[in-house]
Amino acid sequence: MISPEKKAFIEFMMDADVLRFGQFTTKSGRLSPYFVNTGNYRTGAQINALGGFYAALVKETCGGDFDAMFGPAYKGIPLATTTAAALAREYGIDKPYFFNRKEAKDHGEGGSLVGYKPQDGDRVIIIEDVITAGTAVRESMPILQSAAAVTVKDMFISVDRCEVGTTPGKTAVMEVKEQFGIDVHAIVTAKDIHDYLAQSDQFSDVLPLMEQYMEQYCVF
Repeated sequence: MISPEKKAFIEFMMDADVLRFGQFTTKSGRLSPYFVNTGNYRTGAQINALGGFYAALVKETCGGDFDAMFGPAYKGIPLATTTAAALAREYGIDKPYFFNRKEAKDHGEGGSLVGYKPQDGDRVIIIEDVITAGTAVRESMPILQSAAAVTVKDMFISVDRCEVGTTPGKTAVMEVKEQFGIDVHAIVTAKDIHDYLAQSDQFSDVLPLMEQYMEQYCVF
């Protein structure tokens, strides 16, 4: 059974046309029966609600036991911003946030980071949209570690597709944990989406395709 909170998030993504069902070719070349495009969030109400979902997961996972949150450019920028706002608004957890530029600025204050300046010993959490191959983490860690001696133990994403990564038998999330020691927490997983589809006859055509895809590519 899927929880009411996960059900609400899946329907929120569907209403925003972020979660779609059909035939899609992923970056890895796989033919997927579903696709998640967080770039389709485009209104104030949507980003406000999205921050609430992320903030609830952060609060549940680590409370206020961290020093700052980092949003990798580009999609992580609005995510970290709205999560910071929701944490302060909903839970009284007022934490700084920061993000990176794709190209370092050589005038004004300069540098590649915008917002909070990390300090040695800071515990930083990463706010991102999805993990496909773990590329964002591999790009983010050198940026963070060159800024200060920070530790990163947790990362928060919208959807864990649970798909095998570059190592047979391991998902990208498993690889991130193994390589960097980072626990990745998703608001929903591929299994949650499957369980949601299974609850309604409306998706009887999509469900077998989802199950076939999961059997072929997913690791749980």
